[in-house]
Amino acid sequence: MLKPWQKILMDTAEKKGKYSLVSWKLCRDLALEEGIPPREVEIWACRNGICPSRYERSIGTLGLEGQAKLLESSVLLAGCGGLGGLIAELLARAGIGRITLVDGDKFDDNNLNRQLICTEENIGAYKTEATKERIKSINGAVEVRSHSTLISRENATELLHDMDLAIDALDNMSARKALLEACRQKGIPLVHGAIGGFWGQAMLIFPESRAPWELMELEAERGVETETGNPPFTPAFIASIEATEAIKYLAGIEAPLEDMLFCDLKSYDFQRINTST
Repeated sequence: MLKPWQKILMDTAEKKGKYSLVSWKLCRDLALEEGIPPREVEIWACRNGICPSRYERSIGTLGLEGQAKLLESSVLLAGCGGLGGLIAELLARAGIGRITLVDGDKFDDNNLNRQLICTEENIGAYKTEATKERIKSINGAVEVRSHSTLISRENATELLHDMDLAIDALDNMSARKALLEACRQKGIPLVHGAIGGFWGQAMLIFPESRAPWELMELEAERGVETETGNPPFTPAFIASIEATEAIKYLAGIEAPLEDMLFCDLKSYDFQRINTST
């Protein structure tokens, strides 16, 4: 038997071809009236052939089943800077149900050129807190937790509790290694991305896969961006690839990027490197 709020959704939904459409605000209002998380209302709607209006333009690509899976997913985003801020924006708009943000840094003047969440008004603010507020302003159905701390071997495993996926938007190797080690212990995949100058790389690393830095002798703590700089366009490009891989995996869409994708945005040279050999 349908609950009253479920019946309201069914009666209000407007038929749109293969699915029905309902206002996202109605979902939100019903959740508030019933005292339940808005995310749960949206999941129920998707599972019953009803698309909350905010996701209408995604359904042709992801389907209602894929959208429901995204809303049920939990993701750890490590790093809320150049890559992380852009990834957070895309995940929020896609409707990832739970996002945990981890970053110990505060915004500085030199972040203004490329970090989406950084503004002249929030210089000095913790990146996690500013990113959390941004996500909430985009999609109130997303449940966000923030930790203003650095990823390390001491805390990575605990931070990954109940996560389905982790995303590497980090800028130092020790944190990256700690995150991958914890992901392997938990048996969850890691979406990796790194940038510097015109260059960037990305891949989806499964627990049994090898990371690119495990195939090379990389001793530097900081990445190449310390020498090559970080213009605004490279993080946007790589962040989009990372978000795509996360969304594909969580929505159950095949064809993961298991090879390392190297991108040179100066020459538009793209190479895929098999790291399994």
